[in-house]
Amino acid sequence: MKSIYTIIKSPLLTEKVTKLGKFNKYSFWIDRNANKIEIKNAVEKIYNVKVEKVNIMNVKGKTKRIRWNQEGKTPTWKKAIVTLKRGYEIKIT
Repeated sequence: MKSIYTIIKSPLLTEKVTKLGKFNKYSFWIDRNANKIEIKNAVEKIYNVKVEKVNIMNVKGKTKRIRWNQEGKTPTWKKAIVTLKRGYEIKIT
C-alpha cells in the first residue's frame, strides 16, 4: 500500500483554483499512478474532511526552449480536483 503523502504531492495554488474554493473544490498535484479511490482516502486522512467527488486529469508536458536553439520538454503530470461535502473546508495558505 502506498503512503498517503506519496499519493498527494502538494496542493495547487493558482488563481483559477482559488476561485473554485467557493464551490468547495480544491486541486492537488498527485502521483501519476494514483486512482480516484486512493486520492479520496488520502485527502480524507490528511485534512480530516469528507470527499464527495474526485476528478482526475493528465496534464501533458509543454515543449520549451532550454537554451539557444535546444528544445526540451516539461514533465507530464497529473492533477485532481476534489469536491468536498457541505460543511467541510480545507485551509490552504
